[in-house]
Amino acid sequence: MSRMDVVGLRNDINKELDEQLARDVNDALGSRKGFSDKTYDHHIRARMPVDRYASDYNMTHKRRGLALIFNHENFDVPQLKPRAGTNVDCENLTIALEGLDFEVHVYKDLKLRDLQKEIERVSLMDHSDCDCILVTILSHGELGYLYAKDCQYKLDVIWSFFTANHCPSLAGKPKLFFIQACQGDQLDGGVMLSPKDRTETDSSSAMTFKIPTHADFLIAYSTIPGFYSWRNTQKGSWFMQSLCQELNQHGRKYDLLTLLTFVAQRVAYDFESNTPDVPMMHQQKQIPCVTTMLTRLLRFGEKK
Repeated sequence: MSRMDVVGLRNDINKELDEQLARDVNDALGSRKGFSDKTYDHHIRARMPVDRYASDYNMTHKRRGLALIFNHENFDVPQLKPRAGTNVDCENLTIALEGLDFEVHVYKDLKLRDLQKEIERVSLMDHSDCDCILVTILSHGELGYLYAKDCQYKLDVIWSFFTANHCPSLAGKPKLFFIQACQGDQLDGGVMLSPKDRTETDSSSAMTFKIPTHADFLIAYSTIPGFYSWRNTQKGSWFMQSLCQELNQHGRKYDLLTLLTFVAQRVAYDFESNTPDVPMMHQQKQIPCVTTMLTRLLRFGEKK
């Protein structure tokens, strides 16, 4: 293929992508409800809170920011059982986040309409003197959906309120979401690993250990799509236990993605289900996953 052919092909591809983008934008605008046309004004401007190519987010504002915890224990949906242990998660997370200077607000068993109203109210606030915002949802879930007290919903119902065009005072700042919920009913039985230099005389029980089959991927939530998320009725969920431990012990030492890597390590290696009366659920594993669109390192430094 000649150089002219390559250039022509590239132009055709770019034209097709531009046309597809236009169609996607129109579809998005057409399906969007609850926002005025002004929301999509391409001339909306927001103040950049840090230099364009800074390696770290600016975490030196007057306030760390709000941390919203939506804690769901009881449900109106008949097939959903009460989430015993979730209040332990809520209390532990509140302590951990307050220790990192967040202003924590807890909401218990909200119906979807009330949850959305609170999210919208917060999104309309002025966050100019805040470093970031954090939202945690503790609830039941299934693939692609979470549950409020009365019905299911998709997570974009929540995070879409905080995009830069809807909440300019948070533009360029971290918007953090922690989701403790099942994403399905599949189970992860794990696989056994043996040390590379193990000899035939080594004890198999001493030299092997179990990891989840999906370990070593970095994908969001307390578990990966399609899989079960484990919760202890006395100590709380595996994911929240691990997250709170990391935030308490190393929250000011490491950047957030490093912290979340160690959270995944704790869940993967320190936990295994213990339900001998239900063999199918016995000795199961779990791995959290994180989807990140962060553009800088995020460190919870000391507030002066």
